Amino acid sequence: MDFEAAQQRVEALRERIEYHSKRYYDEDAPEIEDDEFDVLTRELRELEAEYPQLITADSYTQRIHGELSNLFTPVAHEVPLASLQDVFSLEELREFDARVRETIPEPVYVVEPKIDGLSIALEYRDGQFLRGATRGDGQVGEDVSANLRTIRSIPKKLKRPLPRIIVRGEVYMPRQSFAALVEGQELNGEKPFKNPRNAAAGSLRQKDPKVTRGRNLDIFVFNLQLIEGETVASHASSLECMKELGFHIIPFYTCTASIDDVIAEVERIGTVRGTLPFDIDGAVVKVDDFSQREQLGSTSKFPKWAVAYKYPPEEKETTLLDVEINVGRTGVLTPTGLFEPVTLAGTTVSRATLHNEDFIHEKQLAVGDRVVLRKAGDIIPEVVRVVSHQEGAPVYQMPHVCPSCGAQVAREEDEAALRCTNPECPAQKLRNLIHFASRDAMDIEGLGPAVLEQLVNNGLVSYAYELYSLDREAVKALERMGEKSADNLLAAIEKSKECDLFRVIFSLGIRHIGQKAAKLLAERFGTMEAILSASAEDIAAIDGFGGIMAESAVHFFSLPQSRHFIEQLRLAGVNMTCKAERADVRFAGMTFVLTGTLPTLKREEAAALIEQHGGKTAGSVSKKTSIVLAGEDAGSKLTKAQQLGVRIIDEEAFMQMLEAEPDN
Repeated sequence: MDFEAAQQRVEALRERIEYHSKRYYDEDAPEIEDDEFDVLTRELRELEAEYPQLITADSYTQRIHGELSNLFTPVAHEVPLASLQDVFSLEELREFDARVRETIPEPVYVVEPKIDGLSIALEYRDGQFLRGATRGDGQVGEDVSANLRTIRSIPKKLKRPLPRIIVRGEVYMPRQSFAALVEGQELNGEKPFKNPRNAAAGSLRQKDPKVTRGRNLDIFVFNLQLIEGETVASHASSLECMKELGFHIIPFYTCTASIDDVIAEVERIGTVRGTLPFDIDGAVVKVDDFSQREQLGSTSKFPKWAVAYKYPPEEKETTLLDVEINVGRTGVLTPTGLFEPVTLAGTTVSRATLHNEDFIHEKQLAVGDRVVLRKAGDIIPEVVRVVSHQEGAPVYQMPHVCPSCGAQVAREEDEAALRCTNPECPAQKLRNLIHFASRDAMDIEGLGPAVLEQLVNNGLVSYAYELYSLDREAVKALERMGEKSADNLLAAIEKSKECDLFRVIFSLGIRHIGQKAAKLLAERFGTMEAILSASAEDIAAIDGFGGIMAESAVHFFSLPQSRHFIEQLRLAGVNMTCKAERADVRFAGMTFVLTGTLPTLKREEAAALIEQHGGKTAGSVSKKTSIVLAGEDAGSKLTKAQQLGVRIIDEEAFMQMLEAEPDN
């Protein structure tokens, strides 16, 4: 892959990863399986390793993820809650061991299960529970103390009154509790949680602790973050110390000095994971000795003394019976394989994406082939490999014409997708309408695919702007509609006129422009008129935009049909102005370190203000530190800042920076 192709792929990967990361970490509503997400992040990491010039500070590989909500008070973690480097093969475990032994010739490792839940930090003073917070981005989390107090296995008082201790654990939902919760949700007609991890995260981040209490959450504590009053020299001894204090520590762990024994234990955990009463998504291997961990150090994102081994998803063999072609809203022809049903991870699978023409040819897929499917949960199964080919069967060939309208299909340069060349294709029109009305776009309640298909089939709508001039009597006459339903639908359509500008932009279905990019456009330019006048250079200058995204946006807005569509929306009364306050990112690209006691602000309050204005906080001073915000009794961090020549300010100067007019 040449540099330009790598750059395009990196930008596409970052956009997909950012979207799915937000769905997973912030909304507790994943759309893809963990292993699929791992594949995306691993590809990104490999491309960045091959082309270091493509690495950016905001890349997923360079930061810990998890945005803060407005429901809880921000908490700055005194000791950052770091994430671990994932590995996916036993060979990578051996490579990790080799790297460790370059610094530590005879390490001792601890192997333990990786609990699939929500990571939190618990703080105690004088033996009493003080506060608990989510991981967030590793530096700043959310205060969920009230909800954590409802978890019976979290001690409110330690068995020994240590002056201070901070521990890290994983809040999880037992499988039995999850099954009961989902059953209740389905009976009540509610959308069920997809898996125990998201159920745990959603339950812990409830505004009402009574809801959390009813969810039967539990916790395993697995790491000692900070301790005062005692000295602990190793991870294994810290686990026993935490157990003696009354914490519910991880259910089992093994210490060994042999990488062969490490691998044997990782494999053993893998064989029993299905029998455990809780979900695990891997095994963690850590250097035991704390002083050796100090020697090994960390990268910008991961400690060098630990890795997380991720288990491969379940696989099953079946037969490809047929191939179905679907036309997407951008005209892309997507092949879907129809298979003999097999059970994977508790669900029946009979369909799986075949991605595109290149995938089919690479696998040499033919109807009748025996193939292996994999599926870690209940979303998006796929073909892993072909076991045996059907004798004499030709490799499946993608159609040369659109199955929806009969127009010619074409393949653009540097793309694997085949596209219908007819902009009036009925399939594209319908899917464009579905996208326009979707929750993340114009959010028109009651206007789902079935209703839209009726509108299209009855000749009432061809383009989205025609929704705003629908005739009440014609809508009322639709199948299963009626007077009240028609009125509700028309009211929802009318309400959508008030949507913020970013929703309008996203609803247009511009290639490479997701909801986040749409928000950035809306916040940067403020009005649709300003966006229509913007150049590719203007758009590319937005932090978070790449060249491909900018060119795609400019191309779309330059098309006469696009401008006509937007004008029709405007004439219909659809809002074309950004309602949100323009983002104030005066601290963008700056890293603050907070030290000492500030006169009026708590540390977490100051950290929250920094984050709100585009900056980030760190726990230690380095050459990369932009500013040290120092209060009374600042200590060693202040001294180090002075030695390194890092700018030092007090609270008054910090508030002046906030009160100054932002640069726009």
